Amino acid sequence: MSEHIDKQAFLSNICYTELVYDRINKKLNTILPKHEIEALIVGIIDQTEVKHFQKTGKNFYISNTQQNIRITINSNTFRVITVDRI
Repeated sequence: MSEHIDKQAFLSNICYTELVYDRINKKLNTILPKHEIEALIVGIIDQTEVKHFQKTGKNFYISNTQQNIRITINSNTFRVITVDRI
């Protein structure tokens, strides 16, 4: 990968929209409150090796096979777009 990935930038700049909480709960089939979703996302990003961060277009895709989750994050704003099971 030609671009350097700064995991700390993700962890310190990550942000959410109101709609993304519902989207994440729907995609993961859960009913987690906002603070638990945020803790889940930060935890997954923290424990995922940088080699599993992939930039495609304007988004980063962070794939964690232990949690069976892929997080999609906007590369410019660090806003969480969605979370999918893999």
